[in-house]
Amino acid sequence: MKETDRRRWQAVLAGGVAAILLATGIGFASHDRTSTAYLPGDVVPGTGEGLRSLREPLTRERFYFVLTDRFANGDPTNDRGGVDGDRLVHGFDPTDKGFFHGGDLSGIIDRLDYIEGLGTTAIWLTPAFVNKPVQGPAGDESAGYHGYWITDFTRIDPHLGTNEEMTELIDAAHARGMKVFFDIITNHTADVIDYAEGEYTYRPKSEPAYTPVFRTPEDATVKVPGWLNDVRMYHNRGDSTFEGESSEYGDFFGLDDLATERPEVVSGMTDIYRTWLDFGIDGFRIDTVKHVNIEFWQEFSRGILEHAREIGKDDFFMFGEVYDHSPLTMSRYTAEGLLPSVLDFGFQHAATSFLRQGSARDLGDWILADDWYITPHSNAYSLPTFLGNHDMGRVAMLLRGITNSEEQWLRRVRLGYELMYLSRGQPVVYYGDEQGFVGSGGDKDARQSLFATQTEQYASEPVLGGAPGSMDRYDPDHVLYQHIAALADLREEHPALADGIMQFSYAADGPGVIAFSRIDRDSHVEYLVAANNTSDPIDVEVDVRTPGTGFEAVWGEHDAVQSTADATLSVRVPGLSTVVLRGAEPVPSADGPPKATFALTGDGLVIPGTIRRAVSVEVEGTAPVDVTFERRIGDGDWEVLGTNDSSPYGVLVNLPSDAVTYRAIVRDLAGRTTVVESPEVAAVAAVPGLTVTAPGSFQDEIGCTADWQPECVTTTLTDPDGDGVYSWRTTDIPEGSWEFKITIDRSWAENYGAGGLPDGPNIPLRVPSDGAEVTITFDSASREVRAEVG
Repeated sequence: MKETDRRRWQAVLAGGVAAILLATGIGFASHDRTSTAYLPGDVVPGTGEGLRSLREPLTRERFYFVLTDRFANGDPTNDRGGVDGDRLVHGFDPTDKGFFHGGDLSGIIDRLDYIEGLGTTAIWLTPAFVNKPVQGPAGDESAGYHGYWITDFTRIDPHLGTNEEMTELIDAAHARGMKVFFDIITNHTADVIDYAEGEYTYRPKSEPAYTPVFRTPEDATVKVPGWLNDVRMYHNRGDSTFEGESSEYGDFFGLDDLATERPEVVSGMTDIYRTWLDFGIDGFRIDTVKHVNIEFWQEFSRGILEHAREIGKDDFFMFGEVYDHSPLTMSRYTAEGLLPSVLDFGFQHAATSFLRQGSARDLGDWILADDWYITPHSNAYSLPTFLGNHDMGRVAMLLRGITNSEEQWLRRVRLGYELMYLSRGQPVVYYGDEQGFVGSGGDKDARQSLFATQTEQYASEPVLGGAPGSMDRYDPDHVLYQHIAALADLREEHPALADGIMQFSYAADGPGVIAFSRIDRDSHVEYLVAANNTSDPIDVEVDVRTPGTGFEAVWGEHDAVQSTADATLSVRVPGLSTVVLRGAEPVPSADGPPKATFALTGDGLVIPGTIRRAVSVEVEGTAPVDVTFERRIGDGDWEVLGTNDSSPYGVLVNLPSDAVTYRAIVRDLAGRTTVVESPEVAAVAAVPGLTVTAPGSFQDEIGCTADWQPECVTTTLTDPDGDGVYSWRTTDIPEGSWEFKITIDRSWAENYGAGGLPDGPNIPLRVPSDGAEVTITFDSASREVRAEVG
């Protein structure tokens, strides 16, 4: 790794790091296909022998994300879910994009050839449990066709089929070598509970909750299991504003928000999904993860994975939806929340920006930020990647308008799939994208049916690579279906393109070429992937790991080329295309054991503006290695922090309260190891007493990833003289009217508002002009909060 790239790596980690404080968790780990596994919460003991970079439980799946109601109607007799009445009772109206259209499990079973032909190895189903058929205010009703309004967590919704048909689908998929994943929800249920006050504006914890009531006697017992009918199991505080405490305590768009901090809810939800695991499900995608307290995920993840181990499903896999493209935010739920993985919104953001003619450097930064995900139980190789979905919209819609040429529009969509299938992670295809569906937006505007639509809007929308209109769309000859299937075949034939070592090589500072290597961990053969987001061919010289070796194309149009003795490769990348070049010989090993030194020591380990350390080593040469980082706090035992197989080699760790020693075990592809140890690093001086922050509506303006983040270190108050009065001074808050509160220990569990009241109302703050000095103080004895301007 060149020194310029190392500095870039440090900048990527530091850029925006002040947005969130991560506590690196110790959890599930299995670093070789034959090694011991550790569950979340287990400390992985350091042995000084080194480990291979984690590749379990799953890193090679190719997902097909199906919205069941819109995929195929195999049984028209279940269209109304066995309910009499009109559409506002049973929810079926195929002419309305917000109602059931008739797709079901039987339809998926009938179309498994189509799904398998795309190269799919895992089917991800939208939630399939019994939903409230229709809800919403009069005149704006819609149906639970999407599955996110659950009332009965134990049965398949009769609009979609039966428990027996779900068993049939699972068995049929397994017979073809495909897994089945459930989309699950723990944050909320359907909107069943009403409030006697007839108001729904969020009430903070400093005020009494609303009085929960049921609209009908039947509503009082409609939820299954029965404990879900106990109104004490809900927060009952009104609609979330998605800011501050309401993000975890408020009703998600009016849905009944479960009190996930209660032990009854933790055990109840764990029991529900353990039962479905017994049913034969292979994994879970988990909805609305960041709207649930982190402690819930720690217990839920361990409980589910323990049960999976008990019943012999060691490869059971879960990934959470953390709707944020910052790796700092997303990785919190793997590092601290102990989930095995998260859906990679970071890739979606970086890739679509690149596809819209953005800078290749930004996509390169996405690669360099992968170190945020390294812990003993997880890393970035398992993250499911995607280009569009049922919430934000389809990828073709997101890329619309860049050009007037449909051919170039199609080539950009094709380029997107090449990026997704050739980079690390597990690609997700959103149903219908393979048939050129465009849509007109997110949510209902991205949920077209593959069977002949009766919805006028859907029938009139453009179809990329095809004609609009109402017709069945299961064409295996569609250009995008064929393109995705070919990429799946390529990934299957060359596993290095799935979960081989991913090494950043080159990125243009603006639109242009992004290049990275994928190295097979068994054969040690290198693949060079280069993508060009401009319309014209570009010639570049990129770094590789295999000097003096011939490279031949396995994807795209490119002549055979030879790398130089100093391991550079000249590549011509056609416009809006990708080439993949395979080395003829394995990456050579060094003459002897690897040589390494710690790159940073002492205060240099601390990322500026944070209380986190970037621990890294520099390794001589270009031969790939696995670097396992361990630490010993004080006189304690060594413990594993994680293993990195991509240069620059580093991990991100929380700062302990005592002196700490780090060591790195560097293991090359031949199995030779070298151990280097840092000098003892003194503890970084902690803020005396409490940790106090000032989350508010201005945080997004001053470097935090979002507003109302108690964990954002940018707004930390300090008490340098130890008198118990904490303060924070800034000139960065722009002109305007803002609000804030005080939080303790970077959590909403203890917070103070106006008048120093616990859980009190937001504190107003008026900034008269840009650059005005603002000082916020908090007296920890009296709990008085003051804001002074000027």
